[in-house]
Amino acid sequence: MQNQIKKFLFLFYLFFSVVSFSQTHKLISISQKIDLLLKTKAIRPFNGNIIIAKNGKIKYSKTLGYADFEKKTPLNLKNQFVIGSISKQITAVLVLQELDKKHLNLNDPISKYLKELKQGWADSISIHQLLNHTSGIVDLNKPLAFKPGTQFSYSGEGYKLLGEIVEKTSGITFAILLKKLFIKCKMTGSTDPSSNNKNNMVNGYSKQADQKVKLEKETYESNIVAAGLMISTVKDLISWNDKLHHGKLLSKESYKKMTTASSIRNHPIFGEVGYGYGIQINEKNGILELGHGGNVPGFVSINFYYPKNNISLIILENIDWKDDNFKETFFFEEEVRKMLRNDILMHSK
Repeated sequence: MQNQIKKFLFLFYLFFSVVSFSQTHKLISISQKIDLLLKTKAIRPFNGNIIIAKNGKIKYSKTLGYADFEKKTPLNLKNQFVIGSISKQITAVLVLQELDKKHLNLNDPISKYLKELKQGWADSISIHQLLNHTSGIVDLNKPLAFKPGTQFSYSGEGYKLLGEIVEKTSGITFAILLKKLFIKCKMTGSTDPSSNNKNNMVNGYSKQADQKVKLEKETYESNIVAAGLMISTVKDLISWNDKLHHGKLLSKESYKKMTTASSIRNHPIFGEVGYGYGIQINEKNGILELGHGGNVPGFVSINFYYPKNNISLIILENIDWKDDNFKETFFFEEEVRKMLRNDILMHSK
């Protein structure tokens, strides 16, 4: 697969260079670059929605493929997708809103709020360590992988506990907390799986060994709403970025905690990045990038925000092209992301 990807990228950029030169030496726009990428015969087809917005206004959008392969129903920008681990930053905001209300302390042991936890490690893990994945939890019924606070280890189970903590401190179910937050953000297409607000929900699919796609039946079986099962749309996530990054949801102090790296993640696609609370912080090449990717059975997603330029990039796909190193799974997401970062870099000179 690695060789196939390298071969495609070489041919794509060779073709792209010829096209650029042929247009009277004019650099083609990022919109044209993305269109060319999507039309070129890549290692897999793109099936999803893309939006790039600047200052809250859509600068590029693309819808390609099917919401339902059996019925051949085309996608549209109102379609709802499971957003995977993008959900974590939404859970983190709910936790930090409880902090702003003085309902909890991030340095408290989780046993203070989850008294039903009988595991010995409940007294040694803080809410802070759940938020930045340094708790050491790999399974709620197993010993910790390491002493809390000493390493980074991605933990969906940790975010499950965060969802339970905000229920305890607020006295409100997680589903209702989500609903209220989405209403505040005017995210009319966003919800959790238990809601009836799913009129525009797409089917999720996975690639099979014969390269055909098959309806994914395991999406909701092994995942947790607080960690990866929230549902949203590309336009709603633009609204989310606007509210989150412009002081509409958190105090300045809490927002700073959320977007300041307190651990380091070695991501298989994005490389070494800082990790705050449910959000990755990347400052490579002088470009500050805040965001996250998501992948659950049947769905692939990214949400990246560039605060210095007030630019958002959202991509939601409903085919999970499973591979061991995620190179095929996140192929289009990473290529478009690199194009946007290069475009930002070029215009900053």
